[in-house]
Amino acid sequence: MFYWLYRHLDINIFQYISVRAGLSFFIAFLLTIYLMPKFIKWAKAKKASQPIYDLAPQSHKAKVGTPTMGGMVFVFSIIIATLLTAKLNNFYVIGGLMTIVGFSLIGIKDDFGKIAKSSNQAGLSAKAKLFLQFLVAGIVGAYLYSSGHLTDFYIPFYKLPLFEMGVYSIIFWMFVMVGSSNAVNLTDGLDGLATVPSVMAFFTLSVIVYITGNAIMSSYLLMPNIQFSGEMTIMGTAVCGALLGFLWFNSHPAQVFMGDSGSLPIGAFMAYIAIVCKSEVLLLLVGFIFVLETVSVILQVGSYKVRKKRIFLMAPIHHHFEQKGWQENKIIVRFWIIAFMTNLLALMSLKIR
Repeated sequence: MFYWLYRHLDINIFQYISVRAGLSFFIAFLLTIYLMPKFIKWAKAKKASQPIYDLAPQSHKAKVGTPTMGGMVFVFSIIIATLLTAKLNNFYVIGGLMTIVGFSLIGIKDDFGKIAKSSNQAGLSAKAKLFLQFLVAGIVGAYLYSSGHLTDFYIPFYKLPLFEMGVYSIIFWMFVMVGSSNAVNLTDGLDGLATVPSVMAFFTLSVIVYITGNAIMSSYLLMPNIQFSGEMTIMGTAVCGALLGFLWFNSHPAQVFMGDSGSLPIGAFMAYIAIVCKSEVLLLLVGFIFVLETVSVILQVGSYKVRKKRIFLMAPIHHHFEQKGWQENKIIVRFWIIAFMTNLLALMSLKIR
């Protein structure tokens, strides 16, 4: 809508990505702040609460009855903010909306199954969930490829692409999106633990995609110039605003959880922006907390299968620290600090080429 005002009413201020990115942030934030209390009230009336995993630390029993699926609210806010502020004929924006909607629908299906049976083990099976995630990621990847997105493979600290992936880029992008989606899902275990690192990651990625979409800035920093990609800055800031609005209610003690309906699309869209700005490898640093949580699960499962011994008291690793007696707030804030540091390093790496 705001870009339409520029095109048809000659309101020049709305031509600038930075202005529309700021608008998308505040629209998503305010809409989430407004809608979330209404959703919480509805969810409590319908008893749409998060089933607590049987093997979770005892302290989690206090979370019984907390509404879940809050992700539906901030995903809705992101979509509305995008429709109002972004260029809707931009194929990167269309792909971003496809990613968010597709992965959110998978999460909603999974959450409804858990709520209906009051069991964290209900919902979609692991195989069904992975199949649907790869299906959506494959559709999005094929759409990007057919739209002419750059298929070169870049790494941090080096200005030239290592090689050209061609059609195989679709497979690579699928694994990046599905891996990131599940990594955020694994991290979403404590109040605000996944939310703030996600905000930091999207801020970093919004900066990077703004640079790659700008011919002068990308040339100065020796980064690939990807035409039309700058519009993704607007979607990135919309996610930041929506998640900060969600944090208002998700901070400890949480009034609502995001559920898979929020964590799956957030993780997938994080990967999508990284793919657009050719920062798939840098995503390991941008989303370091999510990588850490995922690796801890892989190591725990692998160690138990091979050696019949556990490395951690419990996985993901935030549960390990809970078992060691750390207070929930201490774990959360320390993980936030680590996320801030790694995102700062990621931004610093842009100048080192």
